[in-house]
Amino acid sequence: MNPNLTEYYEATVDPLSARQITVETCQKYGVRVGTYHNKKVHFYPYFKDNQVVSCKVRDKDKNFTFIGDPANPPLFGQNLWSTGKKIIITEGEIDCLTVSQLQGNKWPTVSVPNGASGARKALSKNLEYFDGFEEIIIMFDMDEPGQKAARECAELFQPGKAKVASLPLKDPNECLVAGKGAEVISAIWNAKPYRPDGIISGSDLWEEVLKEDTKATVGYPWKALNLKTGGLRMGELVTITAGSGIGKSAIVREIAHHLIKEGQTVGMLMLEENPKRTALGLMGIELDKPIHIDRGDLNDEEVRKAFDATIGSGRVYLYNHFGSSAIDNLISRIRFLSRGCGCQWIILDHLSIVVSGLGDGDERRLIDNAMTYLRTLVEETGVGLILVSHLKRPEGNRGHEEGATTSLSQLRGSHAIAQLSDIVIGLERNQQDVETANTTTLRVLKNRHSGDTGLAGELYYNRETGRLTEAPQAAEAYGF
Repeated sequence: MNPNLTEYYEATVDPLSARQITVETCQKYGVRVGTYHNKKVHFYPYFKDNQVVSCKVRDKDKNFTFIGDPANPPLFGQNLWSTGKKIIITEGEIDCLTVSQLQGNKWPTVSVPNGASGARKALSKNLEYFDGFEEIIIMFDMDEPGQKAARECAELFQPGKAKVASLPLKDPNECLVAGKGAEVISAIWNAKPYRPDGIISGSDLWEEVLKEDTKATVGYPWKALNLKTGGLRMGELVTITAGSGIGKSAIVREIAHHLIKEGQTVGMLMLEENPKRTALGLMGIELDKPIHIDRGDLNDEEVRKAFDATIGSGRVYLYNHFGSSAIDNLISRIRFLSRGCGCQWIILDHLSIVVSGLGDGDERRLIDNAMTYLRTLVEETGVGLILVSHLKRPEGNRGHEEGATTSLSQLRGSHAIAQLSDIVIGLERNQQDVETANTTTLRVLKNRHSGDTGLAGELYYNRETGRLTEAPQAAEAYGF
């Protein structure tokens, strides 16, 4: 006998009445009640080769210590079972006793020695032992650490072998004491095979496919673009792209203004301008006057009215970036705009500044990484993200500032912008042509919603009003 286990052998087998564990269950697992350092404690023995090698000692204040040989203890109860159809693994000894007792102490039940934090390590050392069982039921605590550990442990076993049980209360013993022992048994039989996050069975989607798609749709400010794309949808990533100086920021301000007037809440991360410029741009659209250039004869009351209708409506949130555009910083801000401010739509202008915040490195890889972050965020939050991106210079002598046709192949990066965007809209304008310098052609380059791509109307920029309005004759010419 190990002299370090003297207190265990001097203890007696008694029921754990407060936990409703019977003397028969304690006898099965060798659990005893005695004293340790002058305190009344429970002893939970751990066996190797049918000999007690260590004991976990638990006092009334839930303080734990190991006596005997504390290094690399086996599983609690492992000595009782070698093979079987099914084995249940719990997070602690009391829960192991509970589950075993509820099954008449006839079904294999074990627990890990060091709780949730050490569960994966403990099981990984005993994988050969678990080969003797056809089915493994992991019944850990229902709190976050317990469920995280359950998922981590389930991944140790071959697909389909491990199942994770779900309890109505925190743990099996709490269920027993509350008179819900039968529900523990039900949880064993109803345990579901573990699947990693993101993997679902098609058979689980019946109720989902029966639901009508209630995803909110808001139109663009322009008819032809709406007819081509079906409008804006939350949960989608729309990229607006063009060469330098074509008017991308003006386009997204018009869209933002339209969303605000439609009662939507918008977050604007305009990384090339300060919040005041963004505010004046939205107010100018409301007033049909470019007040960022010249307020003219507008009085304070008129300006205030425009402010209240747009930037002061309570439905607009801006990002005062102070030059900080690191991707992790932007992602956290977008997440807060969505969850904390209730923004349904996010406008990010523009991607190149985001990439520059990622530091030195290959631009293509940085763009791909940034797009992956943004796409993931859209899926996570369900916001509608409107992203501005520059184009590479096209081959040949004619650049985008001279009206060159846009295409997906001109997007920067490898293929991430095209692949991860739901809609891509190219803007085309010949800045050098006197007759067309104020006319922008819209071209849908990608449309995951319906597949309909191509020309989507023209917008005319009125220098007096600062507005972009649809050219009706162009819409008719394109068949809209």
